[in-house]
Amino acid sequence: MPLDKSGTYAVELDVAIDVAREAGELLCAQQSKVSGVRHKGIVDLVTDADLASERLIADRLAAAFPDDQLLAEEGTAAGEDADGNRRWIVDPLDGTTNYAHGYPLYAVSIALEVSGVVQVGVVYVPALDEMFAAERGCGATFNGAPALVSEAGELIEAMLCTGFAYDPLKRSENLSPWSRFMAEAQAVRRDGAAALDLCYVACGRYDGFWERELSPWDVAAGALIVMEAGGSVTSYQGGPPDIYARELVASNGRIHTMMLEVLAETF
Repeated sequence: MPLDKSGTYAVELDVAIDVAREAGELLCAQQSKVSGVRHKGIVDLVTDADLASERLIADRLAAAFPDDQLLAEEGTAAGEDADGNRRWIVDPLDGTTNYAHGYPLYAVSIALEVSGVVQVGVVYVPALDEMFAAERGCGATFNGAPALVSEAGELIEAMLCTGFAYDPLKRSENLSPWSRFMAEAQAVRRDGAAALDLCYVACGRYDGFWERELSPWDVAAGALIVMEAGGSVTSYQGGPPDIYARELVASNGRIHTMMLEVLAETF
């Protein structure tokens, strides 16, 4: 479905696209001189680039929408919307470990939540100059063209993706589903950037995605983009998606029930 630029949140969508691109340019410029690498956890990294990107995004959004709230991965807060009606949810650098190692799969993710519902989602992959965007009810785009999920109808035809928790003690929880999907799907990948993985489901590069231990900034934009591209997004139990529930299953819709069955059997 082509993106309708006359949508209710067309202005917010345009601003988010521009801001994501500007933040992506900053990240590209700094990648050759990655500095200030620190650990938030045993293997969870943060760099000076994460912080610089988040400051840029926060400043641009505050200038455009001064009353809106901000929920960002590195802790930047903003806004005076007393009712919490409008909140931007931002990951300034999804895939920090990839970025720190010079691996080009990382992204900027920006979403707008209004009264608890994500209305706008933008994910930009700067190293590849790939822009994914969606407004609820108006369709999704990939570099300005309609984004559509794949037509794979069986797991054996599907390339799936997943991620593993930062906490080493929780990583093993995903090994059983990983092994089962490896046996039943055409291929399984792990790229280390959930926002990007979801967008690759939306444009048909992947056919399905599952992951736990997620944060809202990992999935807010990408989940909307998948749904607007014609895909399905649920909890592990098949219920409505909740970006705060720390788990998500996304697919082209055709293999969704099959994925849920595997997850039910392996967890």
